[in-house]
Amino acid sequence: MITEGKSLVEALQSAKTEGRVTVGVYECAKIMNDDPDSVSFCVLATDDFDCDIALQIHFTLIQAFCFENDISIVRVNDINSLGEIVGENGHYEDFHCVLITNPSDGSWEDSGLEKLHMFCEESRSYNEWVPEITLPAR
Repeated sequence: MITEGKSLVEALQSAKTEGRVTVGVYECAKIMNDDPDSVSFCVLATDDFDCDIALQIHFTLIQAFCFENDISIVRVNDINSLGEIVGENGHYEDFHCVLITNPSDGSWEDSGLEKLHMFCEESRSYNEWVPEITLPAR
């Protein structure tokens, strides 16, 4: 799991640098609805204390959408660490869903993201449809 956690951090940092990260449940849902082919990867984040039924419903719908559109999806249980990785000095408030979109130039040279796609594919072969990844300590 540590390797997958490092790969996720690398992929998120790379995508953030390139402007390919979308943050927030509603913002992500809009991107997925408008252009699902542009989405490469989805991260859902919760804390152990998240018991919001509306959020759980959104997660279920996002997961179904990802499955239907062949979008790799993982879950992390440390929303604060995810916020530190993709946030802009407190600019974002909702880190429950993060999308990585495809590069606009068509290049596909993100080794971290490729490792994550392989991890998700392997997890699905074991009937783990939304695998959980532990982010490394920062």
